[in-house]
Amino acid sequence: MKKVIAVLVMCSATLGMGAAHAHGTPTPNHGGVVQAVGETWLELVAKSGAVELYVEDDGEAMDSAPMSGKVTVVDGAKKSEYTLKPAGGNKLEAAGAVVPKGAKVVTVLVMADKKTKVAATFTPQ
Repeated sequence: MKKVIAVLVMCSATLGMGAAHAHGTPTPNHGGVVQAVGETWLELVAKSGAVELYVEDDGEAMDSAPMSGKVTVVDGAKKSEYTLKPAGGNKLEAAGAVVPKGAKVVTVLVMADKKTKVAATFTPQ
């Protein structure tokens, strides 16, 4: 009987963890690469002459207007920095940014409270 109870408890715990995790899996909505940093989801889209960064809070779009940040493109020993500016909705843009194939992109986003910073590293395809 104790074994049956132990198995039921383990199964219940496993099901509960799955339900808690299932509500938020970051997926790209704009064809980019997604990183989850806590409850904040960042999607980086490298375009010709610009980098776009889309911001969500557990799947809900966040207003980018009060946010700011920077993008650093690291290509071997070469580093280039660009300013992220709000571009409507939940998008920020670093105009003029060029991301060579194989380069890493480091983003630092300053949230609306002007104190919280969210950083992520991406390797776009």
